[in-house]
Amino acid sequence: MLQLTLEFDYMRSISLNICDRPLFNAVEFKQIVPKKDSIAGLIVALLIITIWAASLSVLLYFDVTKFSNWLIPIAIIWQTFLYTGLFITAHDAMHGAVYRKNIKINNFIGSLSVILYAFFSYRQLLKKHWLHHHHPASENDPDFHDGQRINGIFWYFHFMKEYWSWHQFIGMTIIFNLAKYTLQISNQNLILFWIIPPILSSIQLFYFGTFLPHREPKEGYVRPHCAQTIPLPVFWSFITCYHFGYHQEHHEFPQVPWWQLPSVYKQKIQ
Repeated sequence: MLQLTLEFDYMRSISLNICDRPLFNAVEFKQIVPKKDSIAGLIVALLIITIWAASLSVLLYFDVTKFSNWLIPIAIIWQTFLYTGLFITAHDAMHGAVYRKNIKINNFIGSLSVILYAFFSYRQLLKKHWLHHHHPASENDPDFHDGQRINGIFWYFHFMKEYWSWHQFIGMTIIFNLAKYTLQISNQNLILFWIIPPILSSIQLFYFGTFLPHREPKEGYVRPHCAQTIPLPVFWSFITCYHFGYHQEHHEFPQVPWWQLPSVYKQKIQ
């Protein structure tokens, strides 16, 4: 944990890339960054994890034969949305935005979230995410396409190749079989509510958090951080991807948690 804390501090200390130039000259930074002693981020994170766990527990043991046909897709979409919340929580932790007062607790929440999501390594995600922030839309950006196949589908598979590993597949296979044979959870429930939602969530995160914000405009990259915002109303911004579409604002103020990004966005458009 000490090594992870040092890595986190090191990543935070690196200045942003050459594209970095402020957009919010009229806004005081202290108006945006949350107070260090606030526990609001921790409460939000624990709430998301708790709702995800409770929902998954109910869905895994629910007799799907009693579901109306139209309810199953809704349940899958709901669980997908909660999985996305798990990853966004981990993403906030990578920026120290879950619990600034105690970085060990902050990193524990981040690690727990990505393990629950799909057995990701928080340390590896932390390194790659900060590479993305320091070198957006470049060959050093692990989230960016390979420079040749810029189609969204090819980009998505290239994106997933950067993050998926065999140890995740092995870990999920072990858990799948333990759940099936030890906890007596049906294959159908596991596939519908434990396998499919994180896959759909990865597509949601990629589309709203990488493809739309970082694809190159017709006029070329002219905005700081090679990013642009998806200018949706606050409600739809939350529904689509926990305000991850306010992406220029996130790159400009990466310390701001997801639930405070609307306030940054509103200050920009005023």
